[in-house]
Amino acid sequence: MTALAPANAVTDLSYLLDHTGHVLKSQMTAALAEIGLTPRMHCVLVHALEEERTQIQLAEIGDMDKTTMVVTVDALEKAALAERRPSSADRRARIIAVTAKGAETARRGQQIVDRVHAAALDSLPEDERDVLVRALRRLTEGHLSAPVEQAQPVRRKRERNK
Repeated sequence: MTALAPANAVTDLSYLLDHTGHVLKSQMTAALAEIGLTPRMHCVLVHALEEERTQIQLAEIGDMDKTTMVVTVDALEKAALAERRPSSADRRARIIAVTAKGAETARRGQQIVDRVHAAALDSLPEDERDVLVRALRRLTEGHLSAPVEQAQPVRRKRERNK
C-alpha cells in the first residue's frame, strides 16, 4: 500500500521564499560575474565604503563565516579592489579599505544589483509590487525578524563561487 503525502492546509511559504530567493541569487550571481564580482565581493565592497569596518564586522553584515570572508577579501585584493589595513581605532584589528578601482566597481555592481531587483519587481503587475515589498518588510521586521536559537542551527544554503 502506498502512503499518500498529507495535503498542505496552508500555502507552502518556505518553498515560495526559498525558490524565489535561490533564483534571484542565481540571477544576481550571473549578472555580477559580468564585471568579475560575486555577490559576496559586492557586499564587502559596498559596506566597506560606507564606513571603516573590520573584516569581522563585514563578515557579520554579509552573513559569512571567517573562512569565506578570508577567501572573499583575498579575491578582492587579487583584483586590486580592496586591501587589508590596520584599523585607526584598534591596531590589532584589520579593516578592509576599498581602492579607487574598487569604488568604481562597487558603483557599477550596485547598478547591476538595482537592475536585477527592478527586473524581478517589474515582472509583477504594478499594483502588486508595493504590496509584496511591504509584506516582506513587515515579515523581516516582525514575525520573521530573527531565527530561533537552537542547539543544532539550521544551515543556510550557500552560493558557490565560480
